[in-house]
Amino acid sequence: MIVLAIDTSGSGCSAAIYDSGSSAVLGQSGADIGRGHAERLMEFVDEALVAADRPIGDIDRIAVTIGPGSFTGIRVGVATARGLALALGKPAVGISSLHVIAEEARSAAPGKSVLVAIDAKRDEVYVQAYDAAGHAVTEPEALSVTVARDRFAGFEGCVAGSGAELLASLTPVKTPDLVDIAVVARLGVIADPASAKPKPLYLRGPDAKPQAGFAVARA
Repeated sequence: MIVLAIDTSGSGCSAAIYDSGSSAVLGQSGADIGRGHAERLMEFVDEALVAADRPIGDIDRIAVTIGPGSFTGIRVGVATARGLALALGKPAVGISSLHVIAEEARSAAPGKSVLVAIDAKRDEVYVQAYDAAGHAVTEPEALSVTVARDRFAGFEGCVAGSGAELLASLTPVKTPDLVDIAVVARLGVIADPASAKPKPLYLRGPDAKPQAGFAVARA
């Protein structure tokens, strides 16, 4: 199976072509761009295809990160994945950013349970716990740092992600600052298209809200 993996859930923007038969990334492209995912994503997809020496018609499945993370970036990635899936007549699957980090941590610390904590700013973290086999054992949540510390004070395992150091009582495991696009691809291979349709995973409301109580009169 040839998988096109896409990540736009954070400051990074990347794409990769992955062959599940050889368990190899055939080509990838991306950068830590901060903003402008909509303008750069298809450029990175094209570069990944060229590096893999594959036409886009060879793609069998599309895997995309669905968050939690950047509201705008997630919308760009999910919309692109859905559009390509429709145009190619191939399935698309959504992969949680929390699951990707959990898999990265399990590779760094095999045999341990993992608590993933992403710094959500405003003194909050996105958290989800996984057992040593990589199965989620709690639901993804947005919690205040104080509540998260209390909730997982007795957690036996390691903690990973950009919010790991905020939960100081647990043992942090170093994972890449940017999402490992190869992990997105591997999880995309085993995801069930029937139950893992790409849909944004938002754990709290957007920071930007429509202005209330004021409107400019139309001419």
